[in-house]
Amino acid sequence: MNDPGFLQPFLGARLPWLYHESGYWTIFGVFGNALFSSRFLLQWLQSERHKRLIVPPIFWHLSFWGSVVCLVYALHIDKLPVILGYVFLPFLYARNLRLLRRSNDHTVTGHDENKK
Repeated sequence: MNDPGFLQPFLGARLPWLYHESGYWTIFGVFGNALFSSRFLLQWLQSERHKRLIVPPIFWHLSFWGSVVCLVYALHIDKLPVILGYVFLPFLYARNLRLLRRSNDHTVTGHDENKK
């Protein structure tokens, strides 16, 4: 990369692989976008099949892992607006996954806090 970017002066010495230019980075970025975007396709297909709005658990897994891959790619291209666009998403989706796991645990054990 010609432009040192936003984080490269701080992270370049510790993570040189992150700033090594390669065609594999483009493939990695496309993979992250495909992973992140596929969640909408799967959610739409599930909703169409059930004729009502459905957000399947895989939606949150694809959201989390797609945002992680996109964040790593954003760190590679080292442009602040792109980094800021992805930096908080993995934390939000991880929280949703944790809530999902907690609700599944209550469903399996039969202890639902909303029931009286």
